[in-house]
Amino acid sequence: MRSIQHHRHCHRGASGLGLETTRALANAGARVVVAARDVEAARAKTNRILNVEIERLDLSDLASVHDFALRFLASDRHVDILIASAGIMACPEIRVGAGWEAQFATNHLGHYALVNLLWPALKGRARVVVVSSAGHHQSGIRWNDVQFTQGYDKWLAYGQSKTANALFAVHLDRLGQHEGFRAFSLHPGKILTPLQRHLAQDEMIAAGWLDVNGHLADPTFKTTQQGAATQVWAATAPQLNGMGGLYCEDCEIASLDASEPPSFVGVRPYAADPDQAERL
Repeated sequence: MRSIQHHRHCHRGASGLGLETTRALANAGARVVVAARDVEAARAKTNRILNVEIERLDLSDLASVHDFALRFLASDRHVDILIASAGIMACPEIRVGAGWEAQFATNHLGHYALVNLLWPALKGRARVVVVSSAGHHQSGIRWNDVQFTQGYDKWLAYGQSKTANALFAVHLDRLGQHEGFRAFSLHPGKILTPLQRHLAQDEMIAAGWLDVNGHLADPTFKTTQQGAATQVWAATAPQLNGMGGLYCEDCEIASLDASEPPSFVGVRPYAADPDQAERL
């Protein structure tokens, strides 16, 4: 890990992977700004971690994103590491803002708006790390119906939003490297966290994640500490200096996967396509 003592790190989320990432970076000497929808809950979970401050942010609400960014920029601080890690998965059909599908809005549009608004604070030496998922193998960008106005599928919507995360990092890196910062995306692995809150236990049993008693049954699942490792690595690894626009997993750069059916390992070509990234 490159030295991050006194670096300022900003990310969304104070539970699951977000909490473990906060702990790892703060323990390494970084000053961490945690953006959370529930400020009091975030404070309670991080009160034993030094060098942490909590700010309110709801990524599904662009007014909240705008308010957070204005507050941060008014403080005249620089961001050395920004981890775009907030997310929802496989939720029922929900519309937010101007009728946007909630997974696309929260997982992609909110982060897109946040990074654009914080652009002045990123210039110089920052890394932006966008948390995607192997779930992107389920769907590319549905250019003919991004907002699922013609019928909703919670897993395709999740997959599309995770593809958007990967593509966002590709194009952000292309633009940001001229301003002195780089961007990466990643798959943290399969982990039981609050991300599964919209899934019934029966659904997770049918998927082989849990046994009939509700205990973890899939040996490929990681702990939250293991799951946070790749995003911490992408944010700090010196071997990534001078690189960007890459998709990472298991603390290394992932390979392209064009297999059919998808293997759910590596990155699909459509999620690394610079033309699709620019279009998005």
